[in-house]
Amino acid sequence: MTMPLKTWWHELNTWEPDAALAFYGRTLGWQFEQSELPDGGGYWIARKDGRPVGGVFALTDPDHAGIPSHWMTYMAVNDISRAEHDAARAGGEIMRPSTHVPGVGMLSVVTDSAGALIGLFEPEQGHSLARTH
Repeated sequence: MTMPLKTWWHELNTWEPDAALAFYGRTLGWQFEQSELPDGGGYWIARKDGRPVGGVFALTDPDHAGIPSHWMTYMAVNDISRAEHDAARAGGEIMRPSTHVPGVGMLSVVTDSAGALIGLFEPEQGHSLARTH
């Protein structure tokens, strides 16, 4: 069996981070490391056996009003500006333009041509998902 390349990040966006941490801690044995986002928002790195497996992001008003709790997948790209441009040219839409997250890289949210959301992620140099070639 061929193993997939490590080119993704899964993130739970939730209105109830404390309940989510308890749920995933109990059901999947995850431990959580809290970190603060540049805007002061809540974020937790989920770890299993010491290895990062995803993140938990606290949704807040008014920025996220009307958005239900959901899982989001981010796909790693080499050039986020180019990926946004290509997504728009292929019939997608840029829902959240790229923004820098210190220590992580650039994040963006786009839709595909059928309207499905997908996150784009350009890792900072030295990040574990950054390509070294």
